[in-house]
Amino acid sequence: MGMFILRRTGVMLLTAICLTFIVFIMTNLYPNLEKLAKNEGNFRMSDAEVASYLGNRGYTQGKLQNYGEWLGILPGYVIKGIDGKTRGRCSNHGAVLENSAKYCGVIQGHWGFSSRFKEPVSQIVITRLALTGKLMFWVLMVMIPSALILGIMAGMREGSQLDRTLSTGAIVTTATPEYVSGVIFIAVFTSSAVGLKWFKGSATSAMDHATLENFLLPVITISLYGMGYIARMTRASMAEVMTAQYIRTARLKGVSFANIVLKHALRNALIAPFTVIMLQIPWLLNGVVIVEVLFNFKGFGWVLVQAASNNDIDLLLAVSVVGVVVVLLTQLISDIGYVFLNPRIRIS
Repeated sequence: MGMFILRRTGVMLLTAICLTFIVFIMTNLYPNLEKLAKNEGNFRMSDAEVASYLGNRGYTQGKLQNYGEWLGILPGYVIKGIDGKTRGRCSNHGAVLENSAKYCGVIQGHWGFSSRFKEPVSQIVITRLALTGKLMFWVLMVMIPSALILGIMAGMREGSQLDRTLSTGAIVTTATPEYVSGVIFIAVFTSSAVGLKWFKGSATSAMDHATLENFLLPVITISLYGMGYIARMTRASMAEVMTAQYIRTARLKGVSFANIVLKHALRNALIAPFTVIMLQIPWLLNGVVIVEVLFNFKGFGWVLVQAASNNDIDLLLAVSVVGVVVVLLTQLISDIGYVFLNPRIRIS
């Protein structure tokens, strides 16, 4: 088991390096750097002025050099510009230094400075990630138990009226995008046009103090979309287990139906849904963009939109790295959990 985790961790680190390098190259393409220079300087800057701006800030050293400095495995640049000022990567934003040749990358906790929010990127990411974490927690608390219960109920009696009803409902929720259900909820439950003004608070106020009125709609909007997929996977897995030979043997021995479901079928039926549930975590982190923008909940997804639309390279890189790490960690946890749930893999 230890070697299994060690191998998976090694593969995860190698994958993280490859993915972050690709993201770094894509975000540091010259058109993006040119737009950054003009946003920070002047939109009427000439090509020579843009090249001078980028050169004074280390962007023209080479992609591998820049990636090594950003990652923190190479010392930060120290450049004396044509204006006579000495700039270094490891300095504070805009500060003039005589010497700053030291390591200051992602590994050392230096994530850069946001050109959009004028704050350290690490502070922005931690704050917004905490807000999305609160949203994700309540979504998981609603989505997972509801989906498992619906899937188990449908799979226990395959082909029954209950099975067909629950399966149809699951398909409808999965086929309805969040921006459709979110707009419908807003129009029905908050708009004065319909009259059902049950929820008067906004999701923006939920950032400081979450209540039933200002936080329920975004939670339900996200939960419904993911609930149907998990319920369908649970239903298919449960239906397959209920037809297994050992279940038939238990029935012939006179074991009650409740004991068959709870003691014999449930654990094996949860193997496939467990993997699906773990995949929902990175989806929730990066897939709540629409819901957060729709309900104006300024979390991690909202910051991703702001970074992309404003060409905030340092912030966009940080958001991408967090997304990559979350995906890889959930995959590792999923693999470990799958081994514990399936003894055949553990024995082999």
